[in-house]
Amino acid sequence: MRKEPIKFGTDGWRAVIAQQFTFDNVEIVTRAIAQYVLGRFGTERPVVVGYDLRFLAEEFAQHAANILTEYGINVEFADTWHPTPVIAYVAKEHNTAGAMMFTASHNPPEYLGIKFIPEYAGPAMPEITDVIVANVRAFEADLDSVVPPANVAQKGTIQTIHPREEYLTFLRTLVNFDTIRKAKGMKILYDPMYGSGQGYVDTLLQECGLDVTTIHNGRDPLFGGTMPEPKEEYLPELMRRVKAEGFNLGLASDGDTDRFGVVDEKGRFHVANDIVPMVFRHLYKNKGMRGVVVRSLATSKLLDRLAEVYGDVRVIETPVGFKWIGQAMRDEPVIIGGEESGGFSILGHIPEKDGVLANLLIVEMIAQEGKPLSAIYDDMIREAGMHFQGFAENYHLPEARKKAVVDELKTLKPGQDFQGLTIESVDHRDGVKLYFEPYSWITVRPSGTEPLLRAYMESTDAQKLDKMRKGFERVLSAEPALHK
Repeated sequence: MRKEPIKFGTDGWRAVIAQQFTFDNVEIVTRAIAQYVLGRFGTERPVVVGYDLRFLAEEFAQHAANILTEYGINVEFADTWHPTPVIAYVAKEHNTAGAMMFTASHNPPEYLGIKFIPEYAGPAMPEITDVIVANVRAFEADLDSVVPPANVAQKGTIQTIHPREEYLTFLRTLVNFDTIRKAKGMKILYDPMYGSGQGYVDTLLQECGLDVTTIHNGRDPLFGGTMPEPKEEYLPELMRRVKAEGFNLGLASDGDTDRFGVVDEKGRFHVANDIVPMVFRHLYKNKGMRGVVVRSLATSKLLDRLAEVYGDVRVIETPVGFKWIGQAMRDEPVIIGGEESGGFSILGHIPEKDGVLANLLIVEMIAQEGKPLSAIYDDMIREAGMHFQGFAENYHLPEARKKAVVDELKTLKPGQDFQGLTIESVDHRDGVKLYFEPYSWITVRPSGTEPLLRAYMESTDAQKLDKMRKGFERVLSAEPALHK
């Protein structure tokens, strides 16, 4: 049987446990990372190794730590499971060569993965992952070379670290817990989705005097038989119980707690394209933050509209993937950097999305405003002066068809007609994005790891949104697509 090559996606390597995510393959990836670390830092800096609650995550992490020491690299090994942003924070603050985080984030329970987090605490950029992947390919081509190095003067050591309190101390510089305490008695239903947010989000809010009920906690490597992804379709209990039992707010986070989900007091799920602009408004108006806003090209231009209203905020658009947002955060003062998939970070924080921070800031915002989330959303829309409507869908297509659809869309030029709409400009940085007017657009991009074509659309006009959708479906009509 031919062995599939180890494939890195937009945020590390993920694969099915026992099928491709094996101890042998983890050894290959770990040795590839060790070679990168030696080439960049030598043995002067340690590497942090962390893990979440996935099946065998701790055992794989320990295996990797042992391999790193064979290269003379010292390891700071997490005392227990932690959110990815906690491990990223430690990687930066401890002056390390980076971190290996064992997680598959929001993927199904049969998956596990490795995120390599560089020393700056954000997602690894291509110039880093290209070196690691090249090392992996060399090992795959010569499996006999996957052995301990022979010229190491002294093995590295493994030191257990306890990062929770250090991270929480820093978090208190970003979140005003005195403001949250003013909402004492606020009823919150929290769903960590059996992930690493439990003991962080709920405990911190309880310490502020809030009435927090946690569901789907404890350890369940099967994640209750679903995906630990805080999207509407995976949070039916949270939505139902918030409305039925009179909670003021529902919060959720994914498997490794770098993404968030929010349900208002009426039981309505708010997508990230609602929440990121609301938090931006809170940071700008209530916390006085100034700088730029960074969003991915699939994220709502409601952010742009608010920036236009405020008049002194510039918006930067990046390709999809938080690594590009993180890069901007390292270059400029960024009030908020967010993406449509449910992640953001803010000024003064690490350049990595953080679901713990996100959930706390949402509560801080509600406490500061003294209003329920639905009212804050309405206030924001009135302030923007327009209502944004969006559509997002994943289409199951084979690789050849994915490419054909994107290639066909790339032939479109400014000035051409698209289902009765005039194309104003075209962007080919990540798939293809068509702009029709300042607030009407469609983005289509192929998934790098799955047989999916992702389509995102937005407009302030329902009829225009419908035209964009129909125009895209015409392009797809050469071959029927299955919806996910």
